[in-house]
Amino acid sequence: VELGLHYIIPKARYSDKGSTLSSALPPPVGGQPLSGGDGGGAAFVPNLYYVLSFSDDLKAGIGLTAPFGLTTDYTRGWVGRYHAVESRLKTLNINPSIAYRFHPKLSLGMGVSIQRAEATLSNAVDFGTIFAPSLGTTSQGADGFAEVTGEDWGYGFNLGLIYAPIVTTRLGLSYRSGISHRLDGDAEFDYPDPAVGAAAAAPGVQLVDGGAEADVDLPATLALSAIHEIGAQWVLLADVTWTQWSQLEELRIHFDTGAADNVTTLNWEDTWRYSVGAIFKPLERWHLRAGVAFDPSPVPSSNRRTPRIPDDDRIWTAVGSGFRINRLIDLNLSYAHLFIKDAELDKDGTEAENRLRGALVGDYDASVDIVSLNLQIQF
Repeated sequence: VELGLHYIIPKARYSDKGSTLSSALPPPVGGQPLSGGDGGGAAFVPNLYYVLSFSDDLKAGIGLTAPFGLTTDYTRGWVGRYHAVESRLKTLNINPSIAYRFHPKLSLGMGVSIQRAEATLSNAVDFGTIFAPSLGTTSQGADGFAEVTGEDWGYGFNLGLIYAPIVTTRLGLSYRSGISHRLDGDAEFDYPDPAVGAAAAAPGVQLVDGGAEADVDLPATLALSAIHEIGAQWVLLADVTWTQWSQLEELRIHFDTGAADNVTTLNWEDTWRYSVGAIFKPLERWHLRAGVAFDPSPVPSSNRRTPRIPDDDRIWTAVGSGFRINRLIDLNLSYAHLFIKDAELDKDGTEAENRLRGALVGDYDASVDIVSLNLQIQF
């Protein structure tokens, strides 16, 4: 049995470089400056694995993990409030699997993924601009609020093999399928006053409470890894992982009330992540570990970056230590710091999807710290 708990602490400090409400709108609405603040939120992420040995060659197990997650949370008055306020994605992946060693050098495994996804997305709504002609409101003078929640169960599979060409070297290849979710839930709107609420319920507008849904395609991954032992004290490790982020073309929220779809274009690209590491065993019961990885961002340009996920290329650095308490229990502690390239944001206010959100121009000073505790028990 293996139990893990990870505390993820992201930092995302936004610096504005001249965001405005869309200049494509006619004066006095167009070109209005925006003002506001920063986002980022910490989270605990657990995992659990159980492996049962039927024989020396046949093993079965189950894993409970949270493979994809997202938390950003800005104040309601920040500069990009019409693009995003809160963004939260939680996944729980239940993964029963089985593996068999066909040959002393070759093992094969397979499993199924049963995955639950829950999402919350919110943003301010500039009712002041929307109803300026009919109600005489002013740009940014009648802000409302919209929140969409949804959940779904999805299914996938994973395959893997381990090949040991020599006693001191093992190669691993694994594939995990993508999983498609249709998040079904609700949309809720808050209005600054009853007049705006009545106008929002008018035919052809329908920005009112009701059902909502969004399709989210989480990516497939393919990983090749290697482990090589040097004597009794050193182990070298390497890994390269391909992730099919190109599955995420857009985030489209459909409203059952008949309101126009809310669309954020992504057009993300596939990525290759590279990592190397080492394990040093100064004592039989004590291990030291360290590693580094280059993890490029799938975001193709500053115009396709969204404040919901202000991501850019990152370099992982990690250190850890493991101690065998007795023949049955191992305890591991690790720390990772992610150096993230300053993420530039340049949302074009003239694009149709951004006309009421505004032009968002700025950059993020971002980083992530992760502290992990792991307990392994054999019985």
